[in-house]
Formats: sequence, structure tokens, C-alpha cells
Amino acid sequence: MVFSFTYTATTPDQLPADEQELCARALEACEGSYAPYSNYHVGAALRLSDGSVVTGANQENASYPCGTCAERTALHYAQSAHPTLTVDAIAVGVRGEGQESRDESQDVPYPCGMCRQALVEAEQRQGSPIKVIVVTAEQATVFPSAACLLPFAF
Repeated sequence: MVFSFTYTATTPDQLPADEQELCARALEACEGSYAPYSNYHVGAALRLSDGSVVTGANQENASYPCGTCAERTALHYAQSAHPTLTVDAIAVGVRGEGQESRDESQDVPYPCGMCRQALVEAEQRQGSPIKVIVVTAEQATVFPSAACLLPFAF
């Protein structure tokens, strides 16, 4: 068996305007991050089927794993506050500002396993794909569906 998928690697300024805006919102959402342990500040922005955007940021806790990733913070808020809407796309961004131990260009914020599963299950639940865009200030990678990131989801 072979698993294959399509993705696009580009720069944020080469994305369509609506995706550029979503990426900008994800990078802005990094400001709401609480990451005193990892110093890894991640933001997420979801575009819902009505065109509205919901954001979230990672929230760490000394009692790991009580914290929450940016993707699930935004996704679960959207599902709770807007249960009749679907998620069209999510942008996940990371900023290197103030991160002395990290080189922004090396840290593309690919979702963790828990977030991949949550996104795939959201796709299954709503019956349509969620476009995933991971972005830094210099690069963007676009996946047409969260399922591309987790081929053997539950």
C-alpha cells in the first residue's frame, strides 16, 4: 500500500489573499500564547463557513499535559461557540520573536499528533476537508486536507 498526498510549499506572500489574511491572523494570535516552559509561541486561525475567523494560541501548564495547543484551542472554541458552522481552513503560525533558543526559520509549526487527530475528526464530523496551512514569516506549506497529515486516523 502506498500513501501519497499533495501539498504546496511557498512563501506567505504567494498565497491567495484570503489565505494570506488567515496566516496573518495566526501569526498575530501568537501574542496570546502562554509558553514559559517551551518558549514556543504558536497561534492558530480558523476560517469558518460563514467567513468569520476564530483564533487561539498555545497555553502551557506546569502540570504537563494540562496545556493546550493553539490548533485545539481555536478548533474547540469554534465547535462550541459555532456548532452549526464548518471549518474551511486553519492556519498555524509560529513567531521567533523573543525565542532566544529557537531559530524561526527552522521551526515550521506542523500540528502534533493530538491536533492532527482532532482536525481529522472535525473533518469527518462535518463531512468536508479542512485546508491546513502552516506558516512562519518566511515560508508556508498548504495541505488540502488534515487527513494528509494523519493517514491512519482513528
